[in-house]
Amino acid sequence: MGRFSPFSRVSPTLRHTLVVAIGGFIFGFDASVISGAIGFIDTEFGLSAWQQGLVVSSPTLGALFAMCCAGAVSDVIGRRKMLIFIAALYFMSSLTSAMSVNYTMLVCARFVGGMAFCCLLIAPMYIAEISAPFHRGRMISVNQLNIVLGFAVSYFSNFMFLQLSSSEAQWVHQLGINDHAWRFMVGMEVIPAALWFTLLFTVPRSPRWLMLNNRHDEARQVVHSLFDSEQAEKQLAAIGDSLEQKSWQWRERLGFLLTPKMRFPLLIGLILGVAQQITGINVIFFYAPTIFEHSGVGTDAAFMQAIFIGLVNIIFTVVAMVTIDRWGRKPLLITGLCGVILSMSVCAYGFQQATYKLDSVEVAEISLGSAELQSALTPLEGIAFDSDVEFKHALRSALGDESYHQYQRTLLSKGIDMNAPLVLFGIIAFVASYAMSLGPVMWAMLAEIFPNQSRALAISLVGVVNSLSSFMVQLLFPWELMYLGAALTFSLYGAFAFISLVLVIKIFPETRGRTLEQIGQGL
Repeated sequence: MGRFSPFSRVSPTLRHTLVVAIGGFIFGFDASVISGAIGFIDTEFGLSAWQQGLVVSSPTLGALFAMCCAGAVSDVIGRRKMLIFIAALYFMSSLTSAMSVNYTMLVCARFVGGMAFCCLLIAPMYIAEISAPFHRGRMISVNQLNIVLGFAVSYFSNFMFLQLSSSEAQWVHQLGINDHAWRFMVGMEVIPAALWFTLLFTVPRSPRWLMLNNRHDEARQVVHSLFDSEQAEKQLAAIGDSLEQKSWQWRERLGFLLTPKMRFPLLIGLILGVAQQITGINVIFFYAPTIFEHSGVGTDAAFMQAIFIGLVNIIFTVVAMVTIDRWGRKPLLITGLCGVILSMSVCAYGFQQATYKLDSVEVAEISLGSAELQSALTPLEGIAFDSDVEFKHALRSALGDESYHQYQRTLLSKGIDMNAPLVLFGIIAFVASYAMSLGPVMWAMLAEIFPNQSRALAISLVGVVNSLSSFMVQLLFPWELMYLGAALTFSLYGAFAFISLVLVIKIFPETRGRTLEQIGQGL
């Protein structure tokens, strides 16, 4: 079988990969659609900073629980059945989120959807197990490309519904988009979820899973449907050699995680799992409009800039797909982490140099004839603040919690004076650096570094740590903006990236071009 080319006839492996990777698209859409909806939800349900953080992060909390058992369940029922179940969860979560009548129902619905985030583990695992070594990195990166496509489509969808919400068209009012735009934003997910659920019935079971469960004839049929005869026999021999020494029951696979042989690959996986989240990527993706509003642009401009971020994410994910099997995993990680450090430094500097002040004209514009609001803001006219934390605390003291909560975004946007293009450049550079490194490389390496016998369980363990890191970053971000400020928050992300860079340089191996079995023996 010749090397994969995007211009050649679609191979069975690529065809099945494209179907499975729809899950990545849905994850990207589900995870980032809240960035546009949260402002409307905040207004409708009157959320505190902690409640806002929980609405955004509740899917990651769901993922944390699901990933504890996702690998074990996929070992029992198979990768394909697990993916079908995940598609059903996405569908139910999206529908229920759109119909939520209160904060609690919304959090619960998003928690259920977050349980489907374990597709981030199962999909790359399945793709790795049906791919040949020479294009495995690119195949797994298809899933990452679909994730960033989901991000971009959700940003565009959010902007579309934002524009429709202010439209006077009769059908907009009949559908209720003008009053409930956020429900349409989160509800759009039912379409790709239903499509994915249907298409998953067309993909075969994983041949490595079949071999692990002593279904050798079926595994042989699947492998021969994916590769030519020579390549198929090599794949079957490699899988068989890795399993012939032991009959691996579930408890034995769990015990294998505790052996000295697994210490180093688990260390690599855990470092990747933490580094991918603690550098702040989901803050950028899930709070993008909020961050841009803090830089002084209006709501429409903030949504448009989020779309631009999504496009940059796609472009540099494609760069990673082209280079991951040519340059290798470690060089991409080093390059990307250097970019993350520099870009977070730029963002921190941009917010550090910002000043905040309201003049009489801006107070009049914000008050819109409300004498009470204007009276509360008048004492702050002309006072310059050197940090967003001081400015926000002054506003809160003057207005009280309820009014501050209602007007904070407008006040921050009107009061800030900063180099907004510099912050936009920093965020674009961050997304580009992440998209060509930590984003695709982590999932490629996780699918490679663990032996067949423990792959599902080990990836689940790393997934739990990854989800916990993501949950904490998302949950804390509104609090960090309120009490630490944007400059210190971005500085922390840059510091974590520097620590990750040192660890990658010092201890990470290169896995490019080796079979899954060879990698397992070499670690």
